[in-house]
Amino acid sequence: MSDATLPTNQAEHDVLVYLVSDSAVQLCVEGVGSVCVQELARMVRQTLQVPDSDQDAFAFWLCSPLLELQLKPKHQPYKLCRQWQDLLYRFTDASSEDIALDEPCLQYKRNVFYPRTKELQIDGEGVLRFLYDEARLNILEGRYPCDPDHWVRLGALSCAIDCGTGLDDQKLIAVIREKKLSSFLPAHVVLGSGGFFSSLRSRGSRHTELEQSLLKEYCSLSGPQEPAALFRQYLSICHSLPYYGCAFFVGEIDKPAQGILHRGGRKSVSVGISLEGVYVVDTKEKHVLLGLRFSELSWDHSYPETEGDSHILWLEFDGEEDGTPVNKLLKIYSKQAELMSGLIEFCVELRSVGDAAAAATGTDGDAAVLNTPAGQSPVGQVGRERPPERRGRLRRQSSVLCSRVHTLSTISYVDDGKEIKRLKPKRAASFFSRQAPPTYSTVQVTDSLEQG
Repeated sequence: MSDATLPTNQAEHDVLVYLVSDSAVQLCVEGVGSVCVQELARMVRQTLQVPDSDQDAFAFWLCSPLLELQLKPKHQPYKLCRQWQDLLYRFTDASSEDIALDEPCLQYKRNVFYPRTKELQIDGEGVLRFLYDEARLNILEGRYPCDPDHWVRLGALSCAIDCGTGLDDQKLIAVIREKKLSSFLPAHVVLGSGGFFSSLRSRGSRHTELEQSLLKEYCSLSGPQEPAALFRQYLSICHSLPYYGCAFFVGEIDKPAQGILHRGGRKSVSVGISLEGVYVVDTKEKHVLLGLRFSELSWDHSYPETEGDSHILWLEFDGEEDGTPVNKLLKIYSKQAELMSGLIEFCVELRSVGDAAAAATGTDGDAAVLNTPAGQSPVGQVGRERPPERRGRLRRQSSVLCSRVHTLSTISYVDDGKEIKRLKPKRAASFFSRQAPPTYSTVQVTDSLEQG
């Protein structure tokens, strides 16, 4: 799909559609230059024998190391591939050399708009396998941070899926060492933390510890089990992670000022967005910095005002400052802020349509989401979103799933607009106009507001 010239509609060409497992489906497509995602999806479903009842679980993505985009049914992948370099210049900070070498592949993987409640109803082993492969990859790569009790259990389930249940201790340890621990546990867990020399000294003992943990958890699995049952157990644990099924974007946030000179700098983050909400993850430490459902936030996207400025995604949420309830603003610097803002808006609208349909029919709101025409934004329905529930006070906990608001550099203000910190953002007058929960008070734009 990267030919220099556009193929004619009459010619047939081979198209490779990759799965997360690195295997591929080869299709013979007529008129590949104008074929749309909807037609390719029909061909892939036939080849993979995906039931019609599960067809909405998957979508087509264009993926490369620099950018991942989920495609709409009307999109024409070939034409988007020809525009790939333009998209990279627009949505990434990659160098010209990296952009010139980057080439996307067409992937068939989970649809970010597919509700978890529907996924729980899937019983086909083949479909469950596809979902498992993707979830496992996200766990191993640290894209889905999880606590030790989670990753040990998930690793043991992967051992059972790959090798079967009932292996004795020696055989299982031999298999783990042959396949390597990183095939079952997140890479950052296997590598551990600390300096180079301390890592060398402790690596052997750490690996032995991890092997024994996997062995103990594997032995706790009850008797022989069918693969489908193991897939469901794995996915069930992943469903407990709030960012399961998210589309992920790269960005940076400000570090809190430290030292006499109040130097801060920026921290790299991954921003996950799904039908459930928005999650900001520390890409180095592999834990959640902030997790918000849509009823708990307002947002906006601002464009650079001068050369050298960044695109910014603003997230507004409830917080506390020295015992005083305040509204907090977090700035996420990213060239993908426009994509993130658009996805949030679409997810909020989908939720509101689903909730309105559920209220009218007495059905589940998540199920109603799937009745919205794919690729269409149900504009005008945001006002029907159910009233937000006030969150309880966030508490510091050791779990990687808990928000760490105390570690964030945010801009704070009280409900009546009175400043409690000197720096406040300069914003467009449309801020919060997309979604303004009644529990929030909009900050009025004045000349006294300074850029944060």
